[in-house]
Amino acid sequence: MDNSWRLGPAMGLSAGQSQLLMSLLLLLTHVQPGTGVAAPEHINYVPQLSNDTLAGRLTQSTFTLEQPLGQFHSHNISDLDTIWLVVALSNATQSFTAPRTNQDIPAPANFSQRGYYLTLRANRGLYPSDQARGQLRVLRVGNDTHCQPTKIGCNHPLPGPGPYRMKFLVMNDEGPVAETKWSSDTHLQQAQALRAVPGPQSPGTVVIIAILSILLAVLLTALLAVLIYTCFNSCRSTSLSGPEETGSVRRYTTHHTFSTPAEGAS
Repeated sequence: MDNSWRLGPAMGLSAGQSQLLMSLLLLLTHVQPGTGVAAPEHINYVPQLSNDTLAGRLTQSTFTLEQPLGQFHSHNISDLDTIWLVVALSNATQSFTAPRTNQDIPAPANFSQRGYYLTLRANRGLYPSDQARGQLRVLRVGNDTHCQPTKIGCNHPLPGPGPYRMKFLVMNDEGPVAETKWSSDTHLQQAQALRAVPGPQSPGTVVIIAILSILLAVLLTALLAVLIYTCFNSCRSTSLSGPEETGSVRRYTTHHTFSTPAEGAS
């Protein structure tokens, strides 16, 4: 309903002035405070993680989103507009400012300073309303290990467990055109170190450990005794030889010669 006829007389304005005032008010409601630039259109869509049954849905450096199929059919969005995925830390969403130009787009290398960056550049032709049966359409965030973090749009592995929040941002040469809502918090998997079982051991466990320790000590002692015994016998069976002196003994046979008495001797 047009309320300009009520606003005009209340402020002492004519009908034409009231219409102009209402137009200005409507324009101001679509302008970002302090910028003088029209605010982007809000798309009633919340980015969602992919189905729970998908392998690799969450890892230590990646997560998988459902594609926003058919969410950018607004007449304000053209086929030439760029659709970005904004990845931000949960505590940095309040300070997020949509870039005005391509030169202002933050890369993953700026993530530690700003708390957010833009990645997975696309257009609405890649997110059609109809999906072929049996076709899985997902977005794998953080799976490009070869791109340089300083490159705009690089889908670099995420640096930590998060939590992270995401939204889609539509931009053209004049700045942001439309944006979705922020997603809920997403926590990545974390590597868990092995830890000892807390609390005191039960008496039964202590007894078993003591018995096993004693048996191990006896076994080691017996093995050592066998080794010593084997070595000792081996050493005794080996003859130790030294230089031998060879002597020769001559045997002499003594021949006793008996003289025959001369014939005729008396």
